[in-house]
Amino acid sequence: MNKQEYELVVVGGGPAGLAAAQEAYDQGVRDILILERDFELGGILQQCIHNGFGLHYFGEELTGPEYAQQFMENVRERGVDIKLDTMVLEVTPEKDVYAINSDDGMLYIDAEAVILAMGCRERTREAIDIPGTRPAGVYSAGTAQRYVNMEQWIPGEKVVILGSGDIGLIMARRMHLEGAEVEAVLEIMPFSGGLVRNIVQCLDDFDIPLRMQQTVTEIHGKDRLEAVTVAEVDDNMQPIPGTEYKIECDTLLLSVGLIPENELSKDAGVKMHDVTGGPIVNEGRETNIEGIFACGNVLHVHDLVDWVTEESLVAGKTAANYLQGGIDKREQEIEVNPGENVGYIVPQKITNDVEDRKLVDLYMRCKKPMEHVTINLYSGDKKLLDKNERRVEPGEMITFPVPEQMISDDMDSLKVDIVKEGE
Repeated sequence: MNKQEYELVVVGGGPAGLAAAQEAYDQGVRDILILERDFELGGILQQCIHNGFGLHYFGEELTGPEYAQQFMENVRERGVDIKLDTMVLEVTPEKDVYAINSDDGMLYIDAEAVILAMGCRERTREAIDIPGTRPAGVYSAGTAQRYVNMEQWIPGEKVVILGSGDIGLIMARRMHLEGAEVEAVLEIMPFSGGLVRNIVQCLDDFDIPLRMQQTVTEIHGKDRLEAVTVAEVDDNMQPIPGTEYKIECDTLLLSVGLIPENELSKDAGVKMHDVTGGPIVNEGRETNIEGIFACGNVLHVHDLVDWVTEESLVAGKTAANYLQGGIDKREQEIEVNPGENVGYIVPQKITNDVEDRKLVDLYMRCKKPMEHVTINLYSGDKKLLDKNERRVEPGEMITFPVPEQMISDDMDSLKVDIVKEGE
């Protein structure tokens, strides 16, 4: 077995892994290795050829490959070691990393710290149990995006999209621009899971209908998809008898959610969060295992890659501080809990006492759309901070900066809720 030693191993060469490696290097760590299973760096951004990336972080509008290229050049300029076409098989609690590729064979890497940045994967038809036959023409939206944008292959000519997540919305526009007929985008919830700007730019601008509280109840066709049966659903998301209708189509794209890619995390003994599907972390993105960090979509699914970058910079900086012995722990661990209309909050814990830190950013998603709201931060019954927002949507991440001076060692928990203004 080929044995190697590194201070820091980053698992995943997408936007999260690249940003984390860059920041760790800038904080003084020189012995860094990025492991990427694909043949190139950049992750999912390489197939996202539409623009809209980088507005928050770079202050300009970039395509996905352009955004990725910035960080690819940065890590290469810094001399960070990179292994492509390399599959990581295991990460142990002792931070031993086992991987394999065709050049090195079996690799055993003795790491002092590990950053998990494996991204996420799409839910499939099997995950949502759509009955019917198994014809060709049923794809996840991300798979179809790769076929169109990277393989130059059109999945079909008459398309129905199930789910109004951002990938589904973007693929509705993409298929339309490639000449396909997009019959409808169906959403089982009473609200969309995608960004408002994507609804406007991808559906409204092209007169593509978005039908809320409807879902596919059956798939028809033998060799090739011929049609889908659609029904309205009730408040419990159950099909309403008598509302069924059929849409003829040769392609069904599924945009029904993303799942953080955490098999390696679980095998390493990392504690997972029930709602996010990712690791439970502190404000430095450190997991319950000392020296193992997580960031990006492996931690929780983001709507903007800019937020992935910001979070990954935090993970990279904290990993560097850990390697340099610069982290002090608080006397008491502070739990961060979601309150009214808050689906989840990252980080779930505040444990580090950092001398020069000014803010702790809390990332969260609301459970339902609301207008004219107040976001409240509590310690027990005491309100510490509030922030007004004109509108919140489940598809859009909320960032809530908390000044460091508001966090004290006598706290055992914090809670955030989202309520109508004045309540």
